Amino acid sequence: MALRPEYPLLTERLRLRPFTRGDVDAVFAYRGRQDVARYLFDPPLSRDECALAIQQRTNQLALAEEDDRIILAVETLDDAVLVGEVSLIWRSVEARQGELGWIFHPDHQKQGYASEASSRLLDLAFHHADLHRVYARCDAGNVASWRLMERLGMRREAHFREHALFKGAWDEEFYYAILRREWLARRQSMPI
Repeated sequence: MALRPEYPLLTERLRLRPFTRGDVDAVFAYRGRQDVARYLFDPPLSRDECALAIQQRTNQLALAEEDDRIILAVETLDDAVLVGEVSLIWRSVEARQGELGWIFHPDHQKQGYASEASSRLLDLAFHHADLHRVYARCDAGNVASWRLMERLGMRREAHFREHALFKGAWDEEFYYAILRREWLARRQSMPI
């Protein structure tokens, strides 16, 4: 299975599109923040590091082999403000599994953007990529993230306690997942 979607991907209020060099300042506005980096593997990024990350992301638009990723900028349709990013990583070819991720600017949280954008990527994963299972993970303290997973219909499958050192402390991590058949049934029952 190879997947190279036609971009942009649209939702009711959002455009999911490839990153461009013009996105550096908008990405730095959230990736440079300590409160955003708190739950990410990276520390807050400098503007130059954001520019490099965007350069890499301009080529991360298709799934052709294991560990390939699609990373897209999320912007509002009405005023083209970049509010965050979403990702889909092909984690296992044999088991048809993917990993979903997101990062949103705190000023644009609690507006349903992360749910809307992540739902669009789950549609892509299960309809076009024909994945069997998609999972997401987060620090157990990242309440907004695991609540998003629950809103998406994902179930908590694991709680890893003190399983790794993360930024100098023991990490607790939640894993959530949803199967293709569960997502399709959920989408059929949702009002249009």
